[in-house]
Amino acid sequence: MSLRTAQRASLVDQVIDQLKEQITSGSWQMHAKIPTETVLAEHLGVGRNTVREAVRALTHAGLLECRQGDGTYVRATSELSGAMARRLRAAEQLEILEVRRALEVEAARLAATRRTDGDIAAVEAALAEREKAWADGEPDAFVEADLAFHVAVVEATHNQVLIDLYVDFSAALRASIAAAGGSLEQNYIPHDAIVRAISAGDAAAAERAGHACMEHILIALTDSGLTS
Repeated sequence: MSLRTAQRASLVDQVIDQLKEQITSGSWQMHAKIPTETVLAEHLGVGRNTVREAVRALTHAGLLECRQGDGTYVRATSELSGAMARRLRAAEQLEILEVRRALEVEAARLAATRRTDGDIAAVEAALAEREKAWADGEPDAFVEADLAFHVAVVEATHNQVLIDLYVDFSAALRASIAAAGGSLEQNYIPHDAIVRAISAGDAAAAERAGHACMEHILIALTDSGLTS
């Protein structure tokens, strides 16, 4: 761990900043268990009460989750994702899908106008992984591969705000994609039209393809009753 001995004055705030840095930098991965209070206190050169207060603050912010008798785990990578996760837990599937549609359709349009050769390669590789996961009949792998594909498209927009927002939205998207996948066993939704449009630099076609995919999912979920 790249933790530094905390200085005097507002020790709790300093510890909060350092713990947050471990999360946002990826040193502590999502869903990973963080070191114990004793270990953190030793590395930071502060008392366990100071560490406890900092952890409590980050838990309240939604970045950490304390599990009684087990430990503390990384729950989100930013205050935004923490707040979003809390809000989305109470959201309807239809509401999540409508937000997903707005983000992904616009991302496809922007990606078509801004993509680089590297972006095209990344999107094509992500599509291949998505196709493989579906062909292998692995639901969990498909959810991750489908999300990775859309993340690749979003990254091709080179809009950092959109990228950050989409990544923070990903936890709810996993549930949305899983719900769609479970209701579409005999109804595959191809994404190759999105890739072709982005590769060709055709923003209008990319927007249409993205919208068509999302409408397909919306209809399937509505028919299955998962949006009610």
